[in-house]
Amino acid sequence: MPMPPASPPTTRPEAGVGKLLGFAVVLTMLYFGREVLVPITLAAMLSLLVAPLVRALKHIGFGQAPAVLTVVASLSVLLLGLALAIGSQVVSLASSLPQYEATLRSKIRVAETLAVSRMESMQGGAGRLMSRLADPTEDVADGLVEQIGSKPPTPGVMAVEIRQPRPTPTKLISQAFKSVWGPLGKTGIVLVVMIFMLLEYESLRDRFIRLAGGSDLQGTTRALNDAGERLSRFFVSQFTVNVGVGFAIWIALLLIGLPHAMFWAVLAGVLRFVPYIGVIAVALSAAVFAAAVDPGWTMVLTTLALFAIVELLAAQVVEPQLYGHTAGLSPLSIVVAAIFWSWLWGPIGLLLSTPLTLCLVVAGRHAQPLAFLDVLLGNSPALSQSQQFYQRALSSDVDEILASAHAFLKRKSFAQYCDAILMPALLLARKDSDSGRISDQQQGRLRGTIALVIESLGRDSPRPSRRSRRITVLDDPNLGQYLRHQRENVNGRWQGPIAVPPGSLVLCIGLGSARDDLATEILVRVLRDSGIDARHLSVADLESGPPPGTSAASIALFFLVSAFPAQEAEQAVSVSALLRRRNPGARLLGVVPSNFIMDPEPTAAFAESVELVAHSLKEALQLASVKA
Repeated sequence: MPMPPASPPTTRPEAGVGKLLGFAVVLTMLYFGREVLVPITLAAMLSLLVAPLVRALKHIGFGQAPAVLTVVASLSVLLLGLALAIGSQVVSLASSLPQYEATLRSKIRVAETLAVSRMESMQGGAGRLMSRLADPTEDVADGLVEQIGSKPPTPGVMAVEIRQPRPTPTKLISQAFKSVWGPLGKTGIVLVVMIFMLLEYESLRDRFIRLAGGSDLQGTTRALNDAGERLSRFFVSQFTVNVGVGFAIWIALLLIGLPHAMFWAVLAGVLRFVPYIGVIAVALSAAVFAAAVDPGWTMVLTTLALFAIVELLAAQVVEPQLYGHTAGLSPLSIVVAAIFWSWLWGPIGLLLSTPLTLCLVVAGRHAQPLAFLDVLLGNSPALSQSQQFYQRALSSDVDEILASAHAFLKRKSFAQYCDAILMPALLLARKDSDSGRISDQQQGRLRGTIALVIESLGRDSPRPSRRSRRITVLDDPNLGQYLRHQRENVNGRWQGPIAVPPGSLVLCIGLGSARDDLATEILVRVLRDSGIDARHLSVADLESGPPPGTSAASIALFFLVSAFPAQEAEQAVSVSALLRRRNPGARLLGVVPSNFIMDPEPTAAFAESVELVAHSLKEALQLASVKA
């Protein structure tokens, strides 16, 4: 009596609901606890920023407390000076705005005129007619307003003017104190928390290790060191780059004559900590101010070009030299993190979005339950190159595979591409085929895609025609023989001339299976891509004898290729004996691609039937290059 098929395992919906509730609880705590969490987070980030300075002072003889207090005092003076500089520049800018009002109004008037004229030209006759109909109404309304305004005041009515009493000095001081108390109080809290974090740095680290993973000290310490190094490198490098950007913008704005260049430079250096939108906001604001200063448009365009050039140089030249293109985050994750953290914590969340997200990525990299964070937010590829090849092949995406292959081949050889990407991808396809995970139709489409890719790569490979590139299903199950026949259609039945110089041929022989034929054909294409006259033979070709007119002296090397070395050991012994009788002067080597077989090592019998065994195509190419 047949057993009923086993039902697939079902996932409990309670687990998903529990994770969703846990995520909602964390979001609620982050949102409603922001008044407490924001100062602590700011203090932690600032402590990571100044931690290298504290360590440097301790190395030159300072104690823990003097080093911390010196660094915090220096940071406080720096922040105070920055605030005073920005404040004085803002006051100066505000006092100078009235003298630029006329220029700005004329620019606005010109922009409105251009916009209205363009709209009227787009509206056509109907729009112009409606505008004419609307004008008399406006004139009548203006006349009525003038008449009302010119009427004499009604007798018996007294005009009343209400004036507020002048505020007393005490009230002015109270209002000023209230306006600055909030920021000063929060800043003081952050500095106090930062001081205690730096003073108890080792104790806090030990407590965190105990809570996070006391049973795995090595893993937790590695994660903590990774996070600290990444954040410190990010903060220090970003601070250095931002100071340089601000200095460059200050000098450039002075050269083009934009007033208050120091203000825009400081603002650019500070807001550049805000990812993507910070510099854009400063550039647009400076451009608006330039439009108010300059009667023409030259200064506006020059200001925008200046910000664009400085930012491109900083982002594409300076930052990659300091700490790489990114801090381990994908560009999309930085944008999403900026939106998320600014929604939770406002402007402070926007400022801290990148370091906070970086902490989450480090946690996902070292904690298995949080690994999805590294996949979603990190910049490391989610799939390996061989997995990408296999996935694109299943989707019949030949163009994307070829684009990736050409990018790889600009840096490395065709043999390395086959070893690192093509052969492991074929092994993935073999495993899915043996386990029945892909249907016959998918296997045919997969073979067709792989055939097109292999035919398109290699300098000696025949290029597929436009018609063949549209074929995505290959009916021939033996892909290696199909690719061999495609080459024979171009180079002839013997895959090249028969009369060749002595010691110039390399014959690659598959031991019988379809996977042997595929590995043999790929090896032949790798060798021919390097200028070696390699030919693909099967065991049946050996039994039928060499073609007429050939010389045994022309053969320098035989390669026996096997994807099943354990099962094909006896075949290898018999074929090697035949080859030694026919060509005693030729070398006999074996090729067992380790990234294309499931057996860990070839059997002793297979290894003894040949002189050497190459475990990769690159190794086989090196052996063939010294065939003499």
